[in-house]
Amino acid sequence: MKNSISALACIAFGLFLTGCSQKKDLFSSEELKDYVSLAPGKSITYRLDSLKFQQFGQQEVTISYQAKDVIDAAITDNTGRPAWRVIRYLRDTLGIGPWVPQSTYMVIQERETLEVVENNLRFQKLMIPVKDGFMWRGNSHIDTYSVHSDVRYMDEWDYTYEEVGTAFPVFSGVIENTITVNQRDEDLGTPNNPDAYSERNYSKEVYAKGIGLIYKDFVHWVFQPRNSTYPDGYKEGYGIRLRMIEHN
Repeated sequence: MKNSISALACIAFGLFLTGCSQKKDLFSSEELKDYVSLAPGKSITYRLDSLKFQQFGQQEVTISYQAKDVIDAAITDNTGRPAWRVIRYLRDTLGIGPWVPQSTYMVIQERETLEVVENNLRFQKLMIPVKDGFMWRGNSHIDTYSVHSDVRYMDEWDYTYEEVGTAFPVFSGVIENTITVNQRDEDLGTPNNPDAYSERNYSKEVYAKGIGLIYKDFVHWVFQPRNSTYPDGYKEGYGIRLRMIEHN
C-alpha cells in the first residue's frame, strides 16, 4: 500500500513539474503583439500573385496585383472580444490605378493567440510560446466536415514555428527578426500521373517583429485523371502569394 501511495505521489509530482515547465515556457515567450502592428491607419502593401485554373482546368494562370491591407477600425467579434477590421485594397502592379476595396477580414489579438477571421473561417495564426518546433492545430475552429466541407482539405493542419528570430528577404530588402509558420506541405495521390487522382496542399506564412505578415504562400489544387472529355485531365483549385513591398 505504501509503495502504491509513493508511486502515485511521484506521478503527481511529475505532472506538477510538467505543468510548471509549460507555464514557464508561456511566460518566457515573446508576446504575440510584437509581431503585429494594430492601430487605425496602419497598412502593409504587397505584391499579390493569384493562381487560377482556366479553360476548364487546362490552363494555369497567375494574375498579379498590388494589395494593401489597411487597419480600418476597432470592432468586436461574435463572442464580444475586441478585434480589428482590416480592408484589403487592390490596384495594378505598376501602382498607377486607384486603390479599389476588394475584401475585409478581422484580426483578434490576445495574449496566447492571434486569430484571423476571413470568409467566415477562423484561423489561429500565431500562438505562444514563440519558439522553434512549437506546434498547434491552427484550423481547429473550422468545422471542415459539415459547415465548411468545401475546405475539408484544411482539416487537422499542424502549424509549426521555424527559424524564429531569423532574417527574411522581401521586395524592399531584408527584414530582421522574423518567424516562419509552416502550416502544410502535402502531396496526395499520384502526382504527374495523368491516369490518377492527385492533390497538392501547401501553406506557409512569415511574420516580422513590429510589422506583421510579410510573406504568404498558399496553394490548393486537385487533379482529376484524364477521360474522354478531358484527354489530359484537369485541375481545380487556387493559390495566393503575398510578398511585402512596404509598410507604414
